Amino acid sequence: MARERRRLDRPREQMLEAAMAAITEHGLAELTMAGLARRLGTSGGHILYYFGSKDQVLVETLRWSEERLAPRRAELVAGSAPAGERLAGYVDLYLPTGAADPRWLLWVDVWSRTIAVPELREAQAELDRGWHEDLVRLVDDGVRAGEFAPTDAEAFSVRLRAMLDGFSTQIVIGVPGVDRDVLADHAKDHARRTLAPALL
Repeated sequence: MARERRRLDRPREQMLEAAMAAITEHGLAELTMAGLARRLGTSGGHILYYFGSKDQVLVETLRWSEERLAPRRAELVAGSAPAGERLAGYVDLYLPTGAADPRWLLWVDVWSRTIAVPELREAQAELDRGWHEDLVRLVDDGVRAGEFAPTDAEAFSVRLRAMLDGFSTQIVIGVPGVDRDVLADHAKDHARRTLAPALL
């Protein structure tokens, strides 16, 4: 007898929640359309109706994850703490919490898929743009306050985020000998040295 398929109250949201839960529990290798359908008690066709492909499930799950994190980032950037403290907080928020961090597993997988699926590049770039714009705003705040030396904030953001992306990849895939806190300190020290105002 076939199992009864349940009706989802919030189909899209519930599918994204289930996808993130599956990644958290088992990693990306176990995230299949059939497995996601079983988890939700629905059909693979129902999931495809909302997303169209596994690639879209992944990028929309990443977007959903980033949207949940964005308010924390906005509050951090707009906060009243000194810019140096806010920048250190930005680094901590950016980096994975540790090996197999589900948000970062999604980032790495979506990056790899943009090679074969160019349509994903725009979505990935849009999500990345939010991090870039907030870092530029934070650095400009520090420059205006006299806490940072006059700096090309756009160029600084590109360089620092490239460093953080490299560190994040090492952390999330669990490169032996890599310590998340040590890499965070490297990034913060680089930022301090680059942005330190000249001594009069």
